[in-house]
Amino acid sequence: MTLHILNPNSSRVVTDGIDAAIDPMRAGAGVDIRCHLLPEGPAGIETQAHVDGVVLPLLAQARALEDEASAFVIACFSDPGLAALREQSARPVLGIGESAYLTALTLGQRFGILSIKRGSVARHIKTLGAMGILDRLAADRPIDLGVAELSDETRTRARLEEVGAKLRDADGADVLILGCAGMAGYRRDLQQTLGIPVIDPCQAATAMALGRIALARCD
Repeated sequence: MTLHILNPNSSRVVTDGIDAAIDPMRAGAGVDIRCHLLPEGPAGIETQAHVDGVVLPLLAQARALEDEASAFVIACFSDPGLAALREQSARPVLGIGESAYLTALTLGQRFGILSIKRGSVARHIKTLGAMGILDRLAADRPIDLGVAELSDETRTRARLEEVGAKLRDADGADVLILGCAGMAGYRRDLQQTLGIPVIDPCQAATAMALGRIALARCD
């Protein structure tokens, strides 16, 4: 059986970055973990239209993998199709955005989100409101880089450090969330630089999915 991590965009760079971020978790996983991109998806999910447009092909991809799946992770911070895939599948389904928020609640009192672009912030606020945890948000600040631009390590690292420091010092965040799967490779360095916990959402969701798989073995 396999934990399938579904990246709803078509970027091989982003998918490989997710795979590298969760690789240290494979040793004790007890199941295979496979990362998939979505050929029909955009190169990066940056708008509500992108979020809405990937739901049907994502559901079709998951349906084809259902029989061999132990669980699914939707590896986009906007959690496209999360409710629909939970309805469709008999397996545990985790979204990286929801998982990151829940993990943040266990690591600090107020969390900050490092978003890609300004348009992402409204989607995050809507989700936090629906989850009933908006009062735990210190602030959501964009780094003003698109998904494709995140591969520029020098520029991305500088923006993450600058904006992350504002979230910590000006907004009072005591834990930070990377607001895009494409930021996966920057977590460790950013945490060391800023001195507070930094959550990679793909790692958070993978950990939760492995926990759900372990619980199912107790039934």
